[in-house]
Amino acid sequence: MELILPPKLADELRVLYEDMEKAYDGVARRLGHSCDGCPDNCCDSYFLHHTYIEWAFLWQGLSALPEDHRRVLVSRANAYELEAQKLIARGKRPKLMCPLNEDGRCSLYTHRLMVCRTHGVPASMTRPDGKQLKFPGCFRCQELVVDQGFAEHELPLMERTELLQRLVSLEQEFLLGKRHIAPKVKRTISAMLIGGVPELPHCSDRTGKC
Repeated sequence: MELILPPKLADELRVLYEDMEKAYDGVARRLGHSCDGCPDNCCDSYFLHHTYIEWAFLWQGLSALPEDHRRVLVSRANAYELEAQKLIARGKRPKLMCPLNEDGRCSLYTHRLMVCRTHGVPASMTRPDGKQLKFPGCFRCQELVVDQGFAEHELPLMERTELLQRLVSLEQEFLLGKRHIAPKVKRTISAMLIGGVPELPHCSDRTGKC
């Protein structure tokens, strides 16, 4: 299967993901946080993803699987989207298991997306307009913060700003500097699986040559 993600960008995205994991692990260690034995599973969270480059990277991992396995995952994705849309139509936020989850584990773990990698620990980021946003983390992390009596100024936070800026830069490079004219991406992983390998909106083929 021909993909539009150049090897150089794929390598740079992997490095960024590694840095995300290091930042996440640093905060998790300070809190004593671990997912082991957790009664919940974050893979049933309704996450939306926003970049073409991550969509392509996801499909790069998917294309390495046997064809019959890919068909199973895409079939699950279709079922997920149908049920999710029913819940959304009733005004409910979907809480459904991600189609990539198999026996409690992500079947494309090394290709999981930014939101999947950063969700869980307390975090902060500064928007382009200067407004700072803070995220409390999952319920388990919030319990750890309370149990350990962290004051607000002492709370370890995963700083996402620079990591997100790097992702935006890679996205801009991936879209050949035309990110401003590309249709916005706002998709679940299921929708990315159903949609197939993303086409660059300004290119006539998948080679990246316009």
